[in-house]
This record gives sequence, C-alpha cells and structure tokens, in this order.
Amino acid sequence: MTKNVEVLTRLHGDVSVIDIRGDVTPLAGPPVEEAYAGVSAAGAKKILFVFAPDCYINSGGIAVLIGVLSQTRKKGQSVRITGLTPHFQKIFAMVGLTKYAHISPSEQAAIGELKTGT
Repeated sequence: MTKNVEVLTRLHGDVSVIDIRGDVTPLAGPPVEEAYAGVSAAGAKKILFVFAPDCYINSGGIAVLIGVLSQTRKKGQSVRITGLTPHFQKIFAMVGLTKYAHISPSEQAAIGELKTGT
C-alpha cells in the first residue's frame, strides 16, 4: 500500500529543515519542489532533508531529488540528508546523490555539520 507523501518545513536556527514522510515517487515531486522553492525564496543557505524511517523511495523519487539537489549546487547551498535506511544510503551513494549532499547519521549531527561548515 502506498503512503501519500507529506512534506513540511521548519527552521532550526539558520538551518532550513525539510521533513519528508511517506512514499517518495514522481507524485512527490510537486510538494518536495515547492518546499525547496519556499526555503530558497526565504534565503536558505543551509538545508537539511530529514526522511522518516519508513520512507520508500523509488527511481522516480530519486529523479525528483536529483533535480532539487542539482538546484542547491547551482545556488551554492549547503545540504545534508538524514533519516535514510542503510539500504537507501547505499542507493543514494550508487546514483551519485552523495556528491550533492552528505548523509549524516542524525538530525543533530547534520545541524552541527551545517553550522560548522564540515
């Protein structure tokens, strides 16, 4: 059974956090892209994508994320990703997403990395 995607944004200091829950498929494109556009329009320089532990991501969802992450690179934004299962961490590395965004072990670690620029 597919789970509708839910995308929320929040601020943690100067880090814009984009929380993603549900199935990340091509249908997730508009809400993910809108969330990213919103934080970018607000001047975000540091962005953290937090995936819920039960997120499912298919190839169409990866394509959506590649599109968003390529925009972050063009805009010079620092990006981290957290919450991915080991399986999806491996897939993200295989398809090259880790060239655009480092995968952090936790939200706290990712925010610390973004704040210190590491």
